[in-house]
Amino acid sequence: MADYLTIASQSEAAFREKMSRFISFAIPVTTAQEAKEYVALYANEYHDARHVCWAYMIGSDRKEFLSSDNGEPSGTAGKPILGQINSFGLTNIVIIVVRYFGGIKLGTSGLIAAYREAAKLAIEAAEIIEGKDMTTLTFTFPYLAMNDVMKLLKSRDPDTVKIIEQSFDNTCSMTVSLPLDLLPELSGRIGAISGTSVIMPDSESDT
Repeated sequence: MADYLTIASQSEAAFREKMSRFISFAIPVTTAQEAKEYVALYANEYHDARHVCWAYMIGSDRKEFLSSDNGEPSGTAGKPILGQINSFGLTNIVIIVVRYFGGIKLGTSGLIAAYREAAKLAIEAAEIIEGKDMTTLTFTFPYLAMNDVMKLLKSRDPDTVKIIEQSFDNTCSMTVSLPLDLLPELSGRIGAISGTSVIMPDSESDT
């Protein structure tokens, strides 16, 4: 299935455990690189904190993920953060938890519980939404086919199929973004319009 769960926008939460202060952030991302950039940004912003731990999950198949304990005992921070991402069934998300040490050690089980709670609070503060894998479709068509092409595109939900690039001349071209699961249907219907040439995302053509 192309559908997945993620969060609509960034959220934040905070709580204290035995004098340690935990600040957590849940941020929607689409690539591992983007997630790592947010980690670097928050690590710099909270450079005075004892630990900045994190975990991310990427892709609708939820197979690309990574976590970090950032100096906490192995498995006590990144793993429980990732565990909460899994518990909520989320993807395309990075959760960052900043810890200011309060002078009282929490122990292994205490750390796991605290990072798990911090991640959970950040997720609960966010709006969970359904997302779709998106792709693009480029096609060319003669100017005389303009009405047929526009009529077809306007028959779709404008929030689902969006024109992102277009050029009008004797031979016109257009690129649209659309959910991946709509690609076979829409490319077939566009290709059925006389004179059109559909360029599939893998660069293969179908006329």
